[in-house]
Parts: sequence; structure tokens; C-alpha cells
Amino acid sequence: MPKMKTKSSAKKRFRMTASGRVRGSFAFKQHNLRKRSKKMKRQNRGTRMLGKADSRIIKSYMPYNRSN
Repeated sequence: MPKMKTKSSAKKRFRMTASGRVRGSFAFKQHNLRKRSKKMKRQNRGTRMLGKADSRIIKSYMPYNRSN
């Protein structure tokens, strides 16, 4: 059986924690930041854990990740 392909976009945007949860960055933080409120920019620093439904989809995009 041939190898499954990993989605390159998911590989670049998400990573798995040791417990198997998916970590990703916040949306709307790449450009046009002058439009965003200071509160929004402050609260969306760093990364966040994805929800259960989103995690299931992202894990299917990365079949050979250690934490499946």
C-alpha cells in the first residue's frame, strides 16, 4: 500500500503537543494590524489549542505525526 501524503499547509501551520492536542496560531494577526484593536492584538499573542472538531480534521491531514 502506498504512503499517504501529508498536507503541506497543515504541516506549516500546526503542530502537535505531547498529549496529542493540536496547537495553532490565532487568525487575523498577519497584516492590517492597524485596523485591529489593541486588546485583540494583545489577547491573540502566541498560540492556542484547537477545538475537538478542528483537531480531528487537522490530524487527518498529518497521518504520520507521532501523536495520532
